[in-house]
Amino acid sequence: MPHIVVLGAGVTGLSSALRIQAEGYAVTIVARDFPTGSETVDAQSQINYTSPWGGAHNRLVPPTTASEEREHAMSLRTYDHMRAVHARHPEAGITFMKGIEYIEAPSEAYRALTEERARVQLKMQGFRLLGGEELPQGVTWGCEYDTWCVNPMVYCSYLLRRFAILGGKVLKREVRDPREVFSWKFEAGPVDTLINASGNGFGDENMFITRGQTCLVANPCLATVTRQNADGSWTFSVPRNFDGGTIIGGTKEPNSWDPNPSLEVRETLLRKFAATYPQILGSEGKFTVMKDIVGRRPTRKGGMRLEAENVDGDKRIIHAYGLGGRGYELSWGVADEVARLLAGHGSNTQRASKL
Repeated sequence: MPHIVVLGAGVTGLSSALRIQAEGYAVTIVARDFPTGSETVDAQSQINYTSPWGGAHNRLVPPTTASEEREHAMSLRTYDHMRAVHARHPEAGITFMKGIEYIEAPSEAYRALTEERARVQLKMQGFRLLGGEELPQGVTWGCEYDTWCVNPMVYCSYLLRRFAILGGKVLKREVRDPREVFSWKFEAGPVDTLINASGNGFGDENMFITRGQTCLVANPCLATVTRQNADGSWTFSVPRNFDGGTIIGGTKEPNSWDPNPSLEVRETLLRKFAATYPQILGSEGKFTVMKDIVGRRPTRKGGMRLEAENVDGDKRIIHAYGLGGRGYELSWGVADEVARLLAGHGSNTQRASKL
């Protein structure tokens, strides 16, 4: 049985590991960081472990280019998978709810979007354009649709448990170069192919980090709300549910390595979201702050890297990293592509699915 190593235990690595495991491969996940509870994850030492800090929701992004069309197709595959997992495993940390978009200065892609195109062509379930009376002050375009959010701590832990119960192996270790893994000794035997789901890649000159600061509050929220402000800033909420509170965000700061949250930024985020969606304040009329969060999104110029590469002669690496802030949204679409690339390199032997 071919032995595949997946490098990285974020949402991309975990999803890819499960997807190829379902095809009958022996799979080992190698990572420095693995899922753990939100109460114990270390915000400083694990700031580069992106998945726990993600808002983890699915948003409408009308595609206008070939790469955006590809990502939209991946988001639809992920939506279908999330729906299926939610039905079979309600404990997985997935919640379906309404997504609400508010835009102050919409681009042509949004202005031209009709309900028919959104529902039929883009397959956005439950899509509805909002009327002027439903929009907050300063917003000129809005819509709602059916979508999902996850509690990342619960969901990623579920993926890891699922992987383990199906026979997957894990190895907690730091890797400096993916090629070194081919020389390691594993219980499952030599490594046939390595999946590089490391998030930031290794020495990729197109990679950069995007710092994001958000605030976790205890207030429940019935929808995931995103507002694109005319000045380029964002105001949003991502309910985590499963006793995980609600994320209020957020900043997008390319190439900022500052790990320290700003109290001033927190106050701005909370004030702007309360003005956009006052229902969040509840009967007490205030936020209950749990903690500030700073994360680093692994972003790549030109978009994600999702391709196979031959190294050192007969070695094979499939790269799947650089998804920026869309790791959860595209996770199962990326995992499908990883499986396709792997099948193109490996045996034509039929393998029974376990998903």
